Amino acid sequence: MSDPRRITLPLTDELVAELRAGDRVRLSGTLLTARDAAHKKLVALIEQGVPLPVDLNGQVVYYVGPSPARPGRVIGACGPTTAGRLDSYTPALLAQGLKGMIGKGFRSPEVITALKEYRAVYFGAVGGAGALLSRCVQAARVVAYPELGPEAVHELIVVDFPAVVINDIHGGDLYREGRRQYAVNK
Repeated sequence: MSDPRRITLPLTDELVAELRAGDRVRLSGTLLTARDAAHKKLVALIEQGVPLPVDLNGQVVYYVGPSPARPGRVIGACGPTTAGRLDSYTPALLAQGLKGMIGKGFRSPEVITALKEYRAVYFGAVGGAGALLSRCVQAARVVAYPELGPEAVHELIVVDFPAVVINDIHGGDLYREGRRQYAVNK
């Protein structure tokens, strides 16, 4: 197994084109966080033609609602949530320049098509490892919707955040490929 690819955020079209399903990566730079309530508010603004409170160009959104930080820490546990819950909102955000998402679980066919159309990538992070993942976060601050508490949009500065490319712009799908490799023919 090769070493993970180290990527400095934000993402570019050229970098996204190089990524393939199954690539292990370590992300460093700025991530935005958003869950269901924040996605709903962002898409409502897009539909109204109102500017967003954050610039999504080249950004990666981590589907997480971090827990409160313990004394001496910048953030509490921050494990990924199920990405499929955000599928209905995702194409609209990709059209605004979003280049990546981090979550867990499958994406809808509509999102996979939108990844190709808008040249973006879906990363998977390990579920149940929120305390471990929080160690990659060097700084955290709320940048939009503070009234949503843990579902507010946060800006996280991360170093070597581990993820795997699940869906790429070339049609690669790590989950589908994994199922195919381990399928038992009856």
